[in-house]
Amino acid sequence: MGPGETFGALILGITILGYIFFSARHRERMSIIDKGVDPSLFVSKGKSGTTFTLKLGMLAVGVSLGIIAAMILDEIFEDLPTEPMVIAMILLFGGASLIINFLIESRISDDKKDPE
Repeated sequence: MGPGETFGALILGITILGYIFFSARHRERMSIIDKGVDPSLFVSKGKSGTTFTLKLGMLAVGVSLGIIAAMILDEIFEDLPTEPMVIAMILLFGGASLIINFLIESRISDDKKDPE
């Protein structure tokens, strides 16, 4: 199996899983509504879409910085294997960006709770 076939199989698998997930969720929600439960149960309360975009943006920046850091370290330490260094830097900077995102979101939520 070549790289193109693997990529196609991955896309097909993700598409099938997405279809199964959303159709099962739809059937479950329709069943709950048929039983007379209030449909406002499905509307998320509290969190806005901006926190998700902030998290996604910070993760992308963290991963990018991890790749750049791995490239710099690869130039400095030429005798170290490249692949583990790239993976380690991506995970390190991606995780750090998610921790920073958590701190920012908690500060935002604290500011909303305590207006001075």
